[in-house]
Amino acid sequence: MGVTGPIRVVVAKPGLDGHDRGAKVIARALRDAGMEVIYTGLHQTPEQIVDTAIQEDADAIGLSILSGAHNTLFAKVIELLKDREAEDIKVFGGGIIPEADIPPLKELGVAEIFTPGATTVSIVEWVNANVRVPA
Repeated sequence: MGVTGPIRVVVAKPGLDGHDRGAKVIARALRDAGMEVIYTGLHQTPEQIVDTAIQEDADAIGLSILSGAHNTLFAKVIELLKDREAEDIKVFGGGIIPEADIPPLKELGVAEIFTPGATTVSIVEWVNANVRVPA
């Protein structure tokens, strides 16, 4: 039987980055589109983010990273999801991420990266189209 109910998304700000306006805008846009959103707040560790996603039975994790630590933070979240046998939770994110870093992040298992200029509409549409899609 398939999963019912609204898509559940954990929106998180990993690491030391203290700027969360964009994450809050995305969280609100996802909520306004009918999704259940759990916003974890600032300065979350990858372990805290994965724990929250599993506890909340999330379908996806959205990471907002402006600190430049995107390669390390995305990799750790993906690794922890694998370790916890929760690879069905899709990971997407955005922030200040150089175009050259996007293909390796996707090879690692990040489902999508949104760079500056991506609209909230495009992010909401992507989540609706790509989360809970049967393999």
